[in-house]
Amino acid sequence: MSTPDRARAIALDKADSLAPFLERFVPPPEGIVYFDGNSLGQLPHATREALRHTVDVEWGERLIRSWSEGWMELPFAAGDLLGTELLGAAPGQTVLADSTTVNFFKLASAALTARPDRTRILTDHANFPTDRYVVESLALAHHRQIDWLTTDPAGGPEPDAVEALIAEDTALVTFSHVAYRSAHIADMRAITELAHARGALVLWDLSHSVGALPLALDDEHVDLATGCTYKYLNGGPGAPAFLYVNHALQSELAQPIWGWTGRRDPFAMAPGYLAGEGIAQMLSGTPHVLGLTAAREGIALSAEATIAAIRAKSTLLTGYAIELADAILAPHGVGLGSPRDPARRGGHVSLTHPDARRLCERLIDAGVIPDFREPDVIRVGLSPLTTRFVDVHEGLTRLAALLR
Repeated sequence: MSTPDRARAIALDKADSLAPFLERFVPPPEGIVYFDGNSLGQLPHATREALRHTVDVEWGERLIRSWSEGWMELPFAAGDLLGTELLGAAPGQTVLADSTTVNFFKLASAALTARPDRTRILTDHANFPTDRYVVESLALAHHRQIDWLTTDPAGGPEPDAVEALIAEDTALVTFSHVAYRSAHIADMRAITELAHARGALVLWDLSHSVGALPLALDDEHVDLATGCTYKYLNGGPGAPAFLYVNHALQSELAQPIWGWTGRRDPFAMAPGYLAGEGIAQMLSGTPHVLGLTAAREGIALSAEATIAAIRAKSTLLTGYAIELADAILAPHGVGLGSPRDPARRGGHVSLTHPDARRLCERLIDAGVIPDFREPDVIRVGLSPLTTRFVDVHEGLTRLAALLR
């Protein structure tokens, strides 16, 4: 196999329709190759300006008046932008608030409460840790049993295996749409249909999907979803997460964290809790204005680029990385821990090696920033708005040099 040369990477960059977006972000320091945009996206220039305005004008000059001049609407405005442009969700079903963990807890708890006579929860051993931990805590609190699906480390949940474990008394089925370790894309439509056929509700974690590939939550009749905004959406460290509740379920569900912003007419400060209408009932505490401002700017950039163009480049980036890995890394014992089929692969590539932890440390010393995942994965995150093909070539070439 011939080694893909740098000239080809340069040609791919010249043909990249998203290349102009590189100038919209603060670049990494000179000599750094950043392969971790799937954990923390880069800083958009627009975010700096938006935060400066929020701090200097909205907070500094308008003070408390800003709550009635747009701050209270931020969770809904940013949620609708995200939903309509990137989630395939009609307005009124998506809101930004809290963290993914808190939102996952809210949604999973509400789902179990809505299915009181069912005793089982289905998830997988390879699901993201926070999801597994929340499921375990809820199973203990609600006296439910967890059915654990075991998946291929380089894959994820498959419909046949899921179908075999869904029982007549399964209350909730929950998986990550894109596996955080392998980048395997689960068949959302098929798994959702299987759960519905047995009367279970479905909760999807979209943390590694949103901003990386098209989603169609309404068309695929998804019940519930959550995810973060600081990965491909470039919302900043600790940016508010989002949650989605299908219109058809909003009157049926009751989330467990009752707070003042989730109450009907919150400024009435009335005694007793009456859940707000629609998606508003999923809120709990005061909106995180600075985080919401930053997340809104990141979402707007992805919406402007369009998810179709982002996905097209993502497929090319990950395909090029695999081609390069086969040529210059495989001879040194590096394996592929992600699906080769681009239709089943998300926005990152997992490379496996017995000494992956030490290699990641040495890579960082060499100016290449990936991340390590137990037990043997070097995860290469390729964010289409900020990653060039020459970055892929340079980063993997440095890894090959370390292996040699």
